[in-house]
Amino acid sequence: MKFTRAKALKGSLTVPGDKSISHRAVMFGALADGLTEVEGFLPGADCLSTIDCFRRMGISVERPNATRLLIHGKGLHGLTGPSDTLDAGNSGTTTRLLSGILSGQTFETTLTGDASIRKRPMNRIIEPLSRMGASIESLPGNGCAPLKIQGRSLHGIHYATKVASAQVKSAILLAGLYGDSPTSVTEPALSRNHTELMLCSFGARVRTEGTTASIEPHPHLVGQKISVPGDISSAAYFLAAGCITPDSELLIRHVGINPTRDGILRVLKRMGADVTVFPADTKSEEPVADLLVKTSHLRGCILEGDLIPALIDEIPVIAVLACFAEGTTVIRDAAELKVKESNRIDVMVDNLSAMGAHITATEDGMIIEGGYPLHGAAIDSHLDHRIAMSFAIAGLNADGETAIAGAECVNISYPGFYGDLKGCT
Repeated sequence: MKFTRAKALKGSLTVPGDKSISHRAVMFGALADGLTEVEGFLPGADCLSTIDCFRRMGISVERPNATRLLIHGKGLHGLTGPSDTLDAGNSGTTTRLLSGILSGQTFETTLTGDASIRKRPMNRIIEPLSRMGASIESLPGNGCAPLKIQGRSLHGIHYATKVASAQVKSAILLAGLYGDSPTSVTEPALSRNHTELMLCSFGARVRTEGTTASIEPHPHLVGQKISVPGDISSAAYFLAAGCITPDSELLIRHVGINPTRDGILRVLKRMGADVTVFPADTKSEEPVADLLVKTSHLRGCILEGDLIPALIDEIPVIAVLACFAEGTTVIRDAAELKVKESNRIDVMVDNLSAMGAHITATEDGMIIEGGYPLHGAAIDSHLDHRIAMSFAIAGLNADGETAIAGAECVNISYPGFYGDLKGCT
């Protein structure tokens, strides 16, 4: 896929449904009694992997159209053992959350994924789930998938996570549904809370206090109607593009602005971006807004601490933004980027350097000196969707031609990304 400089970006669009919420809607709908109806589902490869796994465990999931689901749940104990290995594809959310659910079943399962998933660290869930009594084994013996999981009776625990990770927290809470006593998780900083909000809506007894979430075992979950808002992580690319592309004005409709996910909006405000938030009046616990962004004069800033979990997926495109800001941007406390679909610190530094950026990798982030013009280059996406989308935005604001290898990987989270981007130019 090739990109050249854009003169302006104009118009309005609706980004696909939130990936995190779409995953959870399928999982919790499968564990609930009765019908769960989902509108706004993200039909990306990751979420389709979640559907496939639950279908293999006896759950009927109908798709009347690409973004609507009818999930016929069988209750907390209604899953059946699959006839073969469950494949999570490229989805870390599927792998980690499903591991928590599978730990409390009555059957044995092997859970695997693609080459990227088979390199991502799973000890962060193996350790707490094992403490709960789960039988979960890394078959290669390296703390990575494939995972062999034999369902067992589980014990409630209190666990303090080493990193703020919604995937780790959710895996433990979902295993806690099958415990013999309450389970609680304390994080060093608050990660996204979609699991807690949605489980409550299904009827689970979940409490939160500070950075601790607790769940009571064996609730009666009941099917729900779920409207999935637009994914703020997908909206971030258009927010960035609107800020740095000359003579631009974009309206992004119906975006989820959950406070545990809105870090990109806080960063844009800190950098001086011209972004207006128009909150929508909805009854959902997930707040929604329309976002209007215009070409902006940006300034560098320091990003660190508790802010990082609220924007961890947006850091690649924030690094692109920083190249166009006045002054220096410093990103700290983001070592988690090293264990995403790629090592996003190294990949961003290598590729932006190839485009002429003044950027340096650190142990837990990067330092970007803004104000140096970018030029086109050959970009290796490492088949990481967030890398590919970030460099599409960079390519629209660079001299010459930017060619992205493996650009099709955006199908993981945003199948129509390039078409939506072209529609704004």
